[in-house]
Amino acid sequence: MTSKQDNVLITLLLCAFSLCAKGANAEVYEVLEATGDLVGAVNSVRSAYDDTFIEIGRRNNVGYEELKIANPDIDPWLPGENTAVVLPTEFILPQVKRQGIVVNVAEYRIYYFFSVDGKDFVSTVPASVGRMDWSTPVGLTNIVAKVHKPNWYPPESIRKEHADDGRELPRVVPAGPDNPLGDYALRLALPGYLIHGTNKPAGVGMRVTHGCIRLFPEDIEWLFPRVGTQTPVRIINQPLKFGWRGDELFLEVHPQLEEPDEGAGSDMTLVTREYVKATREELADVDWEVIARVYKAQTGIPVKVGLRAAPVTPAAELVSQSD
Repeated sequence: MTSKQDNVLITLLLCAFSLCAKGANAEVYEVLEATGDLVGAVNSVRSAYDDTFIEIGRRNNVGYEELKIANPDIDPWLPGENTAVVLPTEFILPQVKRQGIVVNVAEYRIYYFFSVDGKDFVSTVPASVGRMDWSTPVGLTNIVAKVHKPNWYPPESIRKEHADDGRELPRVVPAGPDNPLGDYALRLALPGYLIHGTNKPAGVGMRVTHGCIRLFPEDIEWLFPRVGTQTPVRIINQPLKFGWRGDELFLEVHPQLEEPDEGAGSDMTLVTREYVKATREELADVDWEVIARVYKAQTGIPVKVGLRAAPVTPAAELVSQSD
C-alpha cells in the first residue's frame, strides 16, 4: 500500500472511530515524534455581549477554570462585546504511561489514548472533579461497568447533606432529566466513583462534584462507546508539566488544588523536582527567570523555557583530537 493510500485509510478510520460522531466535540490529535509531548494549539475567540466563560467554554470544549486562568484580566461573567478570549487548547501530555484514560485533576481535564492501525492518538476533554471536602482520589484503577441511562443511588452521606439543606433526596434517582449522572456512566473499580455525564453542564470544568469525574453530555457520549471494561484509568494530580517538542522544552503550570504539605519545600523546589524528571534523559539549557515567571502566572498555557543542551565532548576525546 502506498503512503498516500495509508493516509487515506487512517483518515477514514479516524472518521469512523471519532471525528464523524454526531455532536462530538472531543479534540483528537495524532501523537507524533515531531510534536513530542505537545498537542493542539492556542486559539482565541471574540465574545458576544451576553457571553460568559460558561457559554464560551461549552462552545469550544474548554472548562471554566481553564478559561479563567488563561484570561486573568477578563471578567468571566461579563467579558464584554468583542473581547478577545484566549482558548488554552495546547497541551503538554501528562507525564505518565500513555494508555487508556488519564484524569489530571489539577487541570480539570481527561486524556484518552488509543491506537488506530498502528498509529497513536489522544483525545482530550474538560472535566469537573471533586470539591475540597470530596476530593477525587488519585491512583490507578479501571472501568468495571458501562451503563446507558443509569439510575443514581446516592450514598447516605450525600442524602444527609441534602437533608441538612432542607432538600430531600430519594434512595434511587431514576434515569431522566433530573438524574445528575446524565445519560452515560463509566463505573470505576474505586467503589462509588464514576466518569459520567451531567444534567447541569454549566458546572463542567469546575471543582464541584462529590469525587466523580463529570463530562459535558456530548463528550461522555463520544467516549462511552470507545472504551471497554478493563480500560485503565489513571487519576493524577499534576499541576506542573514539562514537555519536549523537538529540541524545545516547554512548561505548563496550573494552580495547585491544595497547598503543598508542610516541609515539601518552596514553590521553586517543586518546579526543580519536575524539571529533573523531564530532563533525566535529555539535558536542557533553560532560562530560570522565564520558568519563574511561568510558574507565577499559572495560565495553563505551555511556554518555551529552554532548548536541548548541546552534547558534551568527553575530555579524553578532546585530548585525542588535539593530538
